[in-house]
Parts: sequence; C-alpha cells; structure tokens
Amino acid sequence: MFLYLCGLLVLYYVYRWFKELSTVPDKGNKYVYVTGCDSGFGNLLAKTLDSKGFRVIASCYTEKGEEELRKSCSDRLTTLHLDVRNNDSINKAAALIKAKVGDKGLWAVVNNAGVSVPSGQCDWLTIDDYKSMLDVNLTGVIAVTLSVLPLIKKAQGRVVNMSSIFGRIAPTGGPYCVSKYAVEGFTDSLRLNMDAFGVKVICIEPGFFKTNVTDTEILMRNVQNLWDKLPQELKEEYGDDYVSKVNKVMDEKFGKLPDADLMKVVSCQEHSVSAVHPRKRYSPGWDAKLFWLPLSYMPSCVSDYLLLKDAVKPAKAVN
Repeated sequence: MFLYLCGLLVLYYVYRWFKELSTVPDKGNKYVYVTGCDSGFGNLLAKTLDSKGFRVIASCYTEKGEEELRKSCSDRLTTLHLDVRNNDSINKAAALIKAKVGDKGLWAVVNNAGVSVPSGQCDWLTIDDYKSMLDVNLTGVIAVTLSVLPLIKKAQGRVVNMSSIFGRIAPTGGPYCVSKYAVEGFTDSLRLNMDAFGVKVICIEPGFFKTNVTDTEILMRNVQNLWDKLPQELKEEYGDDYVSKVNKVMDEKFGKLPDADLMKVVSCQEHSVSAVHPRKRYSPGWDAKLFWLPLSYMPSCVSDYLLLKDAVKPAKAVN
C-alpha cells in the first residue's frame, strides 16, 4: 500500500511538472503591470519579463528607479511613478495603463511593492505603526488590484500577490505578519470570485531572502528607534539589556539565514505570469519548504515551543 501511494505521488509530480512546462503564446502583445520595481524582486522581475518578450509596465516610487530600468531594458518596457498609499497615484497609473493596453486588456498585475518596518514587540507599537504598514502591504495591494481588475478580466489574465511565509505563521510581533496574513485572505477570496471570469489569482510566499525586508541592520535600527521612544516603565519591564540581547540573537540566528539568490523568487513570479497553468501558490526557498510551511501545520503548542525556546525573554517575564 505504501509503495502504491508513493507511486501515485511520483506520477502526480511528473504530471504537474509536464503540465507546467507550457508557456503562453504571443508574449509581445501581453502587458504585465509590476509594482515596486525600484529594487529587489520587482526590479529583477521587470528585467526578466522584458527579456522574455512581455510588454512590461514597471511602477517605481523614485525617478532613479525608473531611469535605471529604462537604461537596462528594451523599449517594450514602460515605467511610471506609483505610490501605493495614494489613491490618486493609483488611479492615475490605472488610467495610463488603460490607455496603453487598449482592447487587449491587461495580462497580469504583480503586486510586489511592500515594506517590513516598523517591526518589534506588539506592545511597543501604536495603531499608527500598524496603519502605516497596512497602507502599503495590504490596502495598496487591494487598491492596485481593483484599479486594473476590469482590464485583467477583459484579457482573462491573472493577479499575482506577493505574500510571505509569514502569512502562514507569525514568528515575530508587529504588523508585518498581520499584513501578510491579510494578503493571503484577500488572495484566496479573489481567486474564488474570479474563477468564473477565467482570471487566475496566484499567491507567492517566499522564505528568507536577502532584501531590504530581511536586512538585519535595517531591522535593528528600527528596533532601537522604537526602544528609544518607549516610556521608562515599559523599558523596565523588558530590561536595559533587552535590545543588545535581541541584536546578538539576530546576528547569530538570522544574519546568515537569508538566501542571496533572489532569482528563486523571481523565477516563481515569472512562471506565474508566463505559464499556461500556473500554480495557485509558490513557496520559494528551502527554509519555506522544509521548516516554515511544516511548522505552520503543527499544533500551536509545538510551533509556540519551537519559536519561543531561543527567544529573548523580558526582565520581568513570568516564569
């Protein structure tokens, strides 16, 4: 029985591998809108899709980002300014895209733009700290998607949302995991709603990769800034050496953890855009596949133990 099940599993993966090989035709007439192209995954994805022959509409937050992309890509690529926190900016971009794609519609939108700070203990933060991140990582994703969804329905295209493995399990405090859990919920509901229109909705959940989101120096500067603003009473609860201990743990545990090969993620993004049969979910990174995803399915008592056993404890922690 065991060998029979193993055989079925092997056949399934061979079938899926073969099915996923076919790519969409006529790429030169397919427009792809990518947000957050100044650096990181978005920048690499815009260049990759351009090299594959797609007509890329790359949105950047800075003029420098736009200029760099124009210099390094073909004349098929178009850049535009976008602030995903601003409805006027989102609507202006959508109007430009509508005029550009015409009756063809929009083949895909890749909601790549995102931020990772502020981060820290939940009781160090204010509601404004949560709102500032949710404006980018959640509200921005929803607003951009809705602004071009009629164009995607016209093309029977796809929506690709960048979540995180931390949309499946929350090993840290603050709004980052909250925003990514919410992106997962939006993606799941949109996928079901759009199925009747032939629109595919895909979620990408990377593990730890070496970007600004996982830069320990940036994260620790943010922790220090939050600490400096805390009332003395709260500092006493955690202890004067709490930040230095967290710093040490970050260096020891996470300093070498991020994967520097960003193309593992970009390849999943590219496949979600170009494959005839994309997956509903991608989880690039061995840490995602072998640790975080399995951990997310474990009982909470198990995952809590594994996540807390090496955590820095506050000075006034209850034993």
